[in-house]
Amino acid sequence: MTDALVALAAGNLALPGVRHAFFTRAGGVSEGVYASLNGGVGSSDESARVAENRARMARSLGAEMHRLLVPYQIHSRDALYVAAPWGEAERPRCDGLVTDVEGLALGVTGADCGMLLFADASAGVVGACHAGWKGALFGMVEATVEVMEARGARRADIHVALGPAIGRESYEVGGEFVERFLTEDAGFAPFFAPSTREGHSMFDLPGFIARRVEAANVASFENLRIDTYVDETRCFSYRRSVHRREQDYGRLVSAIALG
Repeated sequence: MTDALVALAAGNLALPGVRHAFFTRAGGVSEGVYASLNGGVGSSDESARVAENRARMARSLGAEMHRLLVPYQIHSRDALYVAAPWGEAERPRCDGLVTDVEGLALGVTGADCGMLLFADASAGVVGACHAGWKGALFGMVEATVEVMEARGARRADIHVALGPAIGRESYEVGGEFVERFLTEDAGFAPFFAPSTREGHSMFDLPGFIARRVEAANVASFENLRIDTYVDETRCFSYRRSVHRREQDYGRLVSAIALG
């Protein structure tokens, strides 16, 4: 790891009055399996180190640390509008946040799941959501867009980007997983490819998320196409940590702000 904070950016979110970052794991103070920019308060990393890491992220977005807002993620389809910082005990249990208030940075964490950032620069509304397979299947993307619309955004002006997420070549699933998707819609079959293991398939989470975003009729969608499992230099990965039998794993943060 280097000492410099490293963040990735999406070209379609380079909009007037919008700042965003898909932070990598580089540039923090955490050590061991958390090295180095671990943003996960739910990890077993030292809380002081996570706080310093998040402070660095907030500063890079021009926000104060207490104004970098990350929800208590529960793999839901719930998105909330926020207009002010909350206390730690008040952190909402949801997977999407929306604001039209300058100086608030909205973040989500991930370590294989999809992290999406949304922006309508014309309306001055931004959003962030965490979409694992459950969120993607049951409407997390759509819920975030709907809350943005309620604050004055227009679908035709909303730009969406997907940060690092586990790729199809790394995401093996069992037959029950596949059946759950096909029960919802047989048209989801193309997002599964045969695995080398009998009774298993490879699931294209980024491709599935892309379909949900595009079906929402937004202005544009960009996928950074970074596989968290493979790209160990830049990414934490829950699945990689399980395969290595590591005791825990760090979390990436992706965030967006107005101003």
